[in-house]
Amino acid sequence: MGRAKRVMPKQLGEKLYQIRDSLDLTLEGLIERLKCPEIPLYPASISMYESGKREPPLLVLLRYARLGGVTMEMLVDDKIKLSMPRSKLK
Repeated sequence: MGRAKRVMPKQLGEKLYQIRDSLDLTLEGLIERLKCPEIPLYPASISMYESGKREPPLLVLLRYARLGGVTMEMLVDDKIKLSMPRSKLK
């Protein structure tokens, strides 16, 4: 039996970008704020998550959610819009 490819939420990358943008963070600044020493993160990996080219590990997704003050469900459910004005999270 083969392993089926998991479907990535279509809006996930945009939502991750919205969190970083709302916090006015650079890629490097986000990496520092995520505080994920057990998973090596690089600006290129964050860029790939935000562009939807790669799916972040669950721990990174959880850290994004906590940093943005949202639930993981809000990040992965394409039916839920993530509305994050810059002033809300500063």
